[in-house]
Amino acid sequence: MDFKPKLDHKAEAPLYRQLFEQIAQQIRSGQLARGSRLPATREMAGLLGLNRTTVSAAYEILETEGLISGQVGRGSFVTGPAEPAGRVDWNRLLERNETPLASPGAGWGRDLISFAVSRPSRELFPLDEFRATCATVLARQDLADILQLGSPLGYEPLRRYLMEEARRQNVAGPGDDLLITNGCQQALDLIGRVLLRPGDTVAVEDPLYTGLKNLLTGMGAQLCGIPVGPDGMDAAQAERVLERERPRFLVVTSNFQNPTGATLPLAGRRALLDAARRFGVPVIENDAYGELRYSGEPLPSLKQLDESGGTVLLRSFSKISFPGLRVGWAVGPKLLIDRLRHSKEAADLHTDQLSQAVLLEFAESGRLEAHRARMLRAGSERLAATLEACAAHLPAGTRWTRPEGGMNLWVRLPEPLDATELLSRAQREGVTYLPGRYFAVSRLDPGALRLSFAGLAPDEIRAGLAILGRTIRAGLEIAVADFEPSPAMV
Repeated sequence: MDFKPKLDHKAEAPLYRQLFEQIAQQIRSGQLARGSRLPATREMAGLLGLNRTTVSAAYEILETEGLISGQVGRGSFVTGPAEPAGRVDWNRLLERNETPLASPGAGWGRDLISFAVSRPSRELFPLDEFRATCATVLARQDLADILQLGSPLGYEPLRRYLMEEARRQNVAGPGDDLLITNGCQQALDLIGRVLLRPGDTVAVEDPLYTGLKNLLTGMGAQLCGIPVGPDGMDAAQAERVLERERPRFLVVTSNFQNPTGATLPLAGRRALLDAARRFGVPVIENDAYGELRYSGEPLPSLKQLDESGGTVLLRSFSKISFPGLRVGWAVGPKLLIDRLRHSKEAADLHTDQLSQAVLLEFAESGRLEAHRARMLRAGSERLAATLEACAAHLPAGTRWTRPEGGMNLWVRLPEPLDATELLSRAQREGVTYLPGRYFAVSRLDPGALRLSFAGLAPDEIRAGLAILGRTIRAGLEIAVADFEPSPAMV
């Protein structure tokens, strides 16, 4: 390799990311030809004065992108050449200003204890009850109608059921309507399609759920991050952002925010709504986790508190039942819902009606409530195991949030540890997680990471955190040794 990457240690982009992007550019431009050998990770680390794990992280992304291939005993070789003349150059066509972070899950083995995925445990799915529910729906006289094309607004019996629940909870008023979507993610996508133009500003939480971060930046939005602390989004900072930036809308997770697990208190909810009303900014309330409260008193939703009609509420069956069925909904002003309906019809006609009919039967039969009770018991046990294991195994100087529900908590490692650089060592020891860099908007927190506990049994949680604790301690010992001054020569 003839070129030497030039890295900026003061830049916001992490070093491994800079290294990946510079090598990738050389490969995609043809300056590094197919078959070229890259220096070994140890050699590259010495050449650039980096930690070897930094180079390994960059090489891992290059391999995930199909640009290089590692060969045992021989090294890493370029496998991604420029397209020959006369053929479509897909790399150029798909090139964007910012390449999304590659998933750190590439190449995971089944033996890893994974805290990386925020989803319920498949072991908790009531499969017999689900099969019985499906059998009931399949035996119905109107099955042919269910299997026919339907309304973009959703399967009408389920819409009525959800609207009645929304009115009962005082989250839907006379000027509101409801649209069924493929989960909260599609609802957010449709809102972006309807309200955003390239270059528009959107106010979001910082740190932020990666799916929303990628969605909005992919639409050309400029994200303005508002810090999230132990009590959720900083309402005072939100007010300053709304006044200064006048964003097209603000997105907030009111309960058990992903990735931190934080919940916005009642005073913060009222302050946020007051600021949004004064500056005329719509509020999109993403409440995917609200049903997963294990302790403490539930709080009224922002939509319930809002008397001005400026809030849209997003909810989903995904976290409380079966994520694979992809059924969520949006409740908001009729004018907006009508525009979302047109956008949804253009995108996918309508959400799968069979899934909607099955979930409606699952709810009306009482099976959903019974399953929810089991989910709450299991979630409570898993959260307790996580908090206890953090206290038992993570070294002094480590901090973490203490949510009352949801699926995630946020950990900050002792300085000077970097969660991204520690990840490869943790994976070798048998545990994985998501580093905080994946969630950063404008504030980089290298020592942060997300632990998602809902998909693991309590024994797995305890074993995984014991491994993680040992890995952090080993990382601290290395860091201390690296910074230890050399003895004076006399």
